[in-house]
Formats: sequence, C-alpha cells, structure tokens
Amino acid sequence: MTGGDRVLLTGRDVDGEGLADWRPLFAELRARFRTADFASALELVNRIGAVAEEADHHPDLGLAWGRVDVRLSSHDVGGLTQRDVRLARVISTVAAEVGATAVTDGLATVELALDTPDLAAVRPFWAAVLGYELGSDPVEIVDPTGTHPTIWFQESTDDGEVPQRWHLDVRVPPEVAGERIGAALAAGGTLVGDDRAPAVVVLADAQGNKACVTTWQGRD
Repeated sequence: MTGGDRVLLTGRDVDGEGLADWRPLFAELRARFRTADFASALELVNRIGAVAEEADHHPDLGLAWGRVDVRLSSHDVGGLTQRDVRLARVISTVAAEVGATAVTDGLATVELALDTPDLAAVRPFWAAVLGYELGSDPVEIVDPTGTHPTIWFQESTDDGEVPQRWHLDVRVPPEVAGERIGAALAAGGTLVGDDRAPAVVVLADAQGNKACVTTWQGRD
C-alpha cells in the first residue's frame, strides 16, 4: 500500500476515473452484476474472492440468483481510495469474462434522519438500543456490520412545518436522481426545495412527510 492509497477520494474524483460499472454512494463504491443463473453468480463471487485476496483488499459481496452486489471501501481511512478504484477495474474485467452485465439503475443507499432539538440527549440511546456504534461523526451512528442504514441526527426548528421526527435520505447515482424525483412527484408528492440540488432535493408526500433524494454531486 502506498501513501496515495490513504488519500480519500471525493465523488467527483471517482466519477473522473471512468468506472462505468460503478457508482460512489457515500463512503462506498458499489456495483451490481447480472448473471445467467445462480451458478454463474457463484462463479463470479469466487473469481472476485480470488482477485481480492491477490490485492489484499476485500469487498463486501451479496449473492442472489442471477445477481452479485459488490461494495468497496477503504475502512481504515473511512472512505474511497485508489485501492478501491484499482480493485473495481479488476472486478469489472472478471465480470465481463464470465458474461456478467453491470446494471446501475437499481443502486441506492438509504439513510434515516431523526429530527431532534438535542441530538446529544438521544444519540447514545439509539446507538445502544440498535447495537450501533457512535463512530467519529458527532451527528451519526453506524451499524458495525454495515448491514443496516446509517442514522444521523438533524437539528429541528420550530418554523411551522408539519411535525416529523423521522425522514428518509435516499442516496442514488446522479443519473438516477431525476427519474426517482419524477416518479415521486407523479405518485402524489410535492417538491419542497431544490436550492441545494443536485446534492439534495427535498420532497414531501401528500401529508407533508418529507424525504430527501441525494447525490454526491455539489458536495466537493
């Protein structure tokens, strides 16, 4: 591992690497590969395992019938580095060799946000009851297994909005955001605010409950 392998990459950095099969979602680089059947998906998992061992850098893998999900991150530095970029390229090559096809339109990560006037008063409770860790970010708690959504705490204000404790943040690839927002509006939602787009677009359902569609863009 070189010194450069400890340098965190932004979403813009990763986007500039030309990784057609992959999308940066928060601190992870994600890909989904479709295969002909379960046996070919398992073959791809085994091939990925071999190249990961060779690189001494290990992704999280999800195996299902005809599908392999791959999540890359440099956990020692808390984000994406050139180690992830290099392994992503190798995995894409391996996937092509076994006839797998990358699909990106279904890639997304959901976070939960709890609106609160005093995050310090409730953050330890939610970490304890969910078996989460406080982590280094003072406004988040995280699942140590990486299985369940990150929860972050947002300072609430008394500005006449519809009372709401929880709201969803959905992180999607930039090219998916417009379609996702359009579908939500067509399903009866309303646009609350897009002044921070493309980083954040705030939507609400017919009763005023809000959700945010977010991307990496506009954050660098």
